[in-house]
Amino acid sequence: MQEQIDTRGISLSAKDKMALLDNLSTMLTAGISILEAVDSLIEDSKGSQQKLLFVLRKDLVQGKHVYNALARFPHVFDHVTVNIIKASEEAGTLDITLKDIKNHIQKEMEFTDKIRSAMIYPVLIFIVFIGVLLMILVVVMPKMATVFTRMKVELPLPTKIMIFSSAFILNNSIALIIGLVIALILLVVLYKKKRSLVMGVFFSLPLISGLIKQIDISRFTRSMFLLLSAGLTLTSALELCADVVWRSDMKRLILHAKETVLGGRRVSDGFRDKKGFIPMIVVKLIEAGEKTGSLDKSMQDISEHMDYEVSRTLTTLTALLEPIMLIFIGVIVGGMMVSIIAPIYSLIGSVNGG
Repeated sequence: MQEQIDTRGISLSAKDKMALLDNLSTMLTAGISILEAVDSLIEDSKGSQQKLLFVLRKDLVQGKHVYNALARFPHVFDHVTVNIIKASEEAGTLDITLKDIKNHIQKEMEFTDKIRSAMIYPVLIFIVFIGVLLMILVVVMPKMATVFTRMKVELPLPTKIMIFSSAFILNNSIALIIGLVIALILLVVLYKKKRSLVMGVFFSLPLISGLIKQIDISRFTRSMFLLLSAGLTLTSALELCADVVWRSDMKRLILHAKETVLGGRRVSDGFRDKKGFIPMIVVKLIEAGEKTGSLDKSMQDISEHMDYEVSRTLTTLTALLEPIMLIFIGVIVGGMMVSIIAPIYSLIGSVNGG
């Protein structure tokens, strides 16, 4: 059975990964050997988690390290996690490191949940808006167009545009649906092939840019804390952390900091070279950590500070986005209703005048 396991296609949810790491850490802290811990977990596991544990057990029996086995699951454990575990195994602190990684994953989940929660209301409002728009164009306007034709009155330009749009949708509904499906497929293909380009455009949006920068700083510093605490060198940690951030300019800055360190200067100097991109408080905290020999602790403090900043920015963006969307939708729907009512008032006025 173990020989047939395809490790490349196996993935775990964040919750399952957290539970696995937490259970391993707890048993290792209690003095249970890693092989006994894996055997115990196999009995209660199923699905992808059980397959992962089978592979881990097989590699351990063959005398391999934990990180060797975990590196075979690229969809579960990234390069940063594998290198942290590798360093902790060599230092004999695997139990503590597994707990730290679990906490790191939990923070990442909290980030994702906060962003998802912040987007739920605007997305729902947008869906309702599209529904109302289609109902007016597909249901209301065809009936009103018939009435307007019988009345033989001169229609204002907005009303003519709405009548034309309604007729176009009704007469070309199949073609529009096919075109929409093709457009969605092209977007998915473009996202998979040119993900960095698509995300780069999204991350450059005015309201999103600052938030993504804060999230990147938080993810970078938290990963740096884990890597440095596990015993990796500063340059190795910086190189690995360049892959955990989303923005390409942030990645270039981290690699620049790495080159700065290789050139004999401090990492804070590398960040200071790109003045204005990284908040000065972050640079100062990194500099203080370098001077006191506690850079890992400074990185942890920065990540906690940035977590707070991200929460505050999300709250502010949500508070701004909701009224902006409501005003936009109100103006559009109100304008459509006025376009329908205006010809009727015009007719009533002409009849009274007559």
